[in-house]
Amino acid sequence: MTRNHMFPGQIARCLLVAVLVITGPSASLARDAGPPPLMIERQGSFAAGGTRVGDPAVKSTVCDHGYVEYQIPANAGPTGLFFWHSSSVAAWKNRWDGGEGFDSIFLRRHFPVYLWDGPRVGRANLPCETVESAPRLGSDQETFTAWRFGPSYMKWHPGVQFPTADARAWEQASRARYAEYDTVENVALQAHAAAAALERSGPVVMVTNSAGGLRALLTAIESDRVKAIVAYENVGFVLPESENDGSPPGPYGPVYVPLETFKKLTKIPMQFVWGDNLSQPRGPQLALPLNRRFVKLINQYGGKAEILELASAGLKGNTHLPFADLNNVAVADLLQNFLAKHKLAAPAGEVSHTRPNN
Repeated sequence: MTRNHMFPGQIARCLLVAVLVITGPSASLARDAGPPPLMIERQGSFAAGGTRVGDPAVKSTVCDHGYVEYQIPANAGPTGLFFWHSSSVAAWKNRWDGGEGFDSIFLRRHFPVYLWDGPRVGRANLPCETVESAPRLGSDQETFTAWRFGPSYMKWHPGVQFPTADARAWEQASRARYAEYDTVENVALQAHAAAAALERSGPVVMVTNSAGGLRALLTAIESDRVKAIVAYENVGFVLPESENDGSPPGPYGPVYVPLETFKKLTKIPMQFVWGDNLSQPRGPQLALPLNRRFVKLINQYGGKAEILELASAGLKGNTHLPFADLNNVAVADLLQNFLAKHKLAAPAGEVSHTRPNN
């Protein structure tokens, strides 16, 4: 039998090599001297909504459900945040440079957090009917300008809140997407599944981006567990039937409903938030005026809606996804101020443990 005899110095060197192998030469994902560990009481996931097609006794399949990933922090407040991006859940989890996203930021502030993939997208990609998914040449260029990183591909806006010198950051941002299937029918399907998810989550503020806002508005009509909506750069609306001029709806609506149904939206506070560089061609020139029109209409019927332009609040260079920008802590502070104003953030010492029902 052969034995390997190692002296203390050799053992120390081997341990050092083992540490280097485990951590790797790059510490980009290693723990650093940043924020303290998150204190999570409970975490998990569940499916919500959906249906079953076929004959369960012979051949069937479940489909068209949504997917919720949740974390409940220690000393959780009474109201959760339900994050809904119509295109990607990843943007809630990370800042563009890899720093903490709204997910972690608000867990540290004692909000239960729910990350949602609606039916047919992301981690809920089991449809009840055939859906098309094909590569779209030009999506890199479209993403760059639509998300207002710059006026044309790889030409950055001066002072944009993005790590422009970090090629890996743009690589990650460009891949933080999935197919949206934007149709009014699909939007309604997703809203219905989200309302089912709220039966387990309890009361939430829906925090959305882009076309997620339209989905949240429809969810708020279905569920009284929506206590507020904060919509970053919303592009779709629910309107009373009296506003219908006969024009066919586009991928983001509008969705017309009876006036009494529309008035349900006047019962909750809403804030519509916009970033910087809004004079850029495409999108903002049309979308922001529509936001203003919607806010005016909601308030006309006794609602509590407002517009917040981040540049007017002193934050410069924000993109279509301010919650992922380099100044996202300051953006988060403004969100928390809105929640506190409407008594949706628990005062210090007042907490209750919100968790999904089993």
